[in-house]
Amino acid sequence: MHERLWMAVVALALLAVFAGVAEHRRARRDDLDRIGIIAWPTVQALALMAALIVAAAALFG
Repeated sequence: MHERLWMAVVALALLAVFAGVAEHRRARRDDLDRIGIIAWPTVQALALMAALIVAAAALFG
C-alpha cells in the first residue's frame, strides 16, 4: 500500500518539475504571440501540494 503512495509522490514531483521546465520555456519563447493554453505555475503548485498530501498519507496513514 505504501509503495503505491510513494510512487504517486514521485509521479507528482516529476509532474511539478515538468511544469517548471515548461513554464521556463514559455517565458523565454521567441514568438510572444504564441501563447499557451495551460497555466504551468498552477499545475506546478497543485502537483506540489498533492505530492505533500500524498507523502503525509504515506507517512502517517
